[in-house]
Amino acid sequence: MTVRFLILASTFFISSVIAQNSFNASTFQSVNSPNDEQNPVLSPDGKTLFITIRYHAQNIDGKRDPGDIWISTWDGAGWTAPVHGGALLNDRGYNAVAGITADGNQLILLHHYDASGLARTQGISVSRKSSAGWAKPENIFITYFQNKSSFISGHLSSDGNVLVYSAETYGSYGVDDLYISMRQSDGKWSEPRNLGRTINTQFQELCPSLSPDGKTIYFSSNGRKGSGSFDIYSSTRLDDSYTNWSEPINLGTSINTEGRELFYRSYEQQGIALYTSTTNSDGYGDIRVQVNQPPSTDTTLVTPPVVVAPLIEEPKKEEVVDPAIVRIHGKILNAKTGDGISATIRFQAPDQQRLETTSANAGYSIQLLRSRVYSIDVESPGYISKFEKLDLTSVDLNELELNFNLQPIEVGTTVNLKNVLFKQSTPELLPESYPELDLVVEFMRANPNVEIELAGHTDNRGSYRQLMDLSQKRVNRVKDYLVSKGIDKKRITGKGYGGSKPVASNETEDQRMLNRRVEFMIKKL
Repeated sequence: MTVRFLILASTFFISSVIAQNSFNASTFQSVNSPNDEQNPVLSPDGKTLFITIRYHAQNIDGKRDPGDIWISTWDGAGWTAPVHGGALLNDRGYNAVAGITADGNQLILLHHYDASGLARTQGISVSRKSSAGWAKPENIFITYFQNKSSFISGHLSSDGNVLVYSAETYGSYGVDDLYISMRQSDGKWSEPRNLGRTINTQFQELCPSLSPDGKTIYFSSNGRKGSGSFDIYSSTRLDDSYTNWSEPINLGTSINTEGRELFYRSYEQQGIALYTSTTNSDGYGDIRVQVNQPPSTDTTLVTPPVVVAPLIEEPKKEEVVDPAIVRIHGKILNAKTGDGISATIRFQAPDQQRLETTSANAGYSIQLLRSRVYSIDVESPGYISKFEKLDLTSVDLNELELNFNLQPIEVGTTVNLKNVLFKQSTPELLPESYPELDLVVEFMRANPNVEIELAGHTDNRGSYRQLMDLSQKRVNRVKDYLVSKGIDKKRITGKGYGGSKPVASNETEDQRMLNRRVEFMIKKL
């Protein structure tokens, strides 16, 4: 069975009334379907489920719509068939609920709404309940919030004061990392903080949730040695910083399988946990339930969870695994729409010939030697090429899902050249900067009518005049390199902004490093 990229799993909080009475697989039969049901959230009274359904014919944008919010209610014996949540909660983008406040009167939504009708992944929103139903969402501003990924997953804590979410942004250790933002005494949300290297890897961490007491985080990752593509892990918070966590523990074979398990949530008062797995699913991801037992971290536990869909057992294929090989697979996506696109992906290790593969909408797959560091070029006509690094020297997986978001070539598109680096306090380029700069050269050659504007940024250490001067010199150095490769200087403008446009605070070295960057913006096509 083919599984779509980043299928967001389903998790339910079940009321004590359900748990104590006839809670079983059949109560959810009307919720699961051949469609892709995701990200359910239960109201505090346990009577309403908010579910995201992807590519449904009745979504706002029909079968092209990446996800709308649908609503199911408890009728005393089971959950009713979901009903579309309406045009106020939904638009042409991905719509999902992060949580509901304890009084049941506010929905926290996982994106921003705008006049274009396309939901953005650049923040969160709130819809307030009235006698007429849920009101038009209001965008919530979070300082320095940015997400370059085409989707967002997250969870609002039970007290409504902590938002934990996944994002690809400045400072991410790999692709999608987990971040925390907290509601402050004045009602505003704090600047997001990365949860740190104990939680986040160079690969993808997704679908976070917090236990009711806020001390345990659950999340899915494909960057650790697990049973399959994405496994679910738990970690305990060691202090109040939310950046100091215990080493994550795999929840074990009673939950994790060869498929992908996502969006685990624990409802401890009723002793219930729910999550989604693609193994033996009737569509994409189906709901799995653990009833009346806490989640186990014992990988030898074999007690199966209750399955909320008819199981059709598929024979397992015997597979010979070469311990020296890692299979890399994934999709190339339009960063704006989330659609799969065709692309060429090139992998280069210092001591090897360049390996090349192509991606159709269904994705790509390639086998690489485990003990190598690869540079990756991703190219597609009509999109800005991407340059990444992949370190397989310490990876203990037989296969790894690696997805890339490419930005379409449009006026106003801004690209962060995160691998363009300088010697400290100088405009001198470091040698590792040239591969990404060469991609910019190729982009300019392939699009001879494109004009760009370079922007140089620094942290806040130093005088205003010194920082402005340094950032301008760095812009000039990048422009000189592009011109030396044959790009007409009239197509390139540039400006240094010093430390006037930070994307993070300057309190720590990691945050200052995020602010030291060079970007380019497409000014003309």
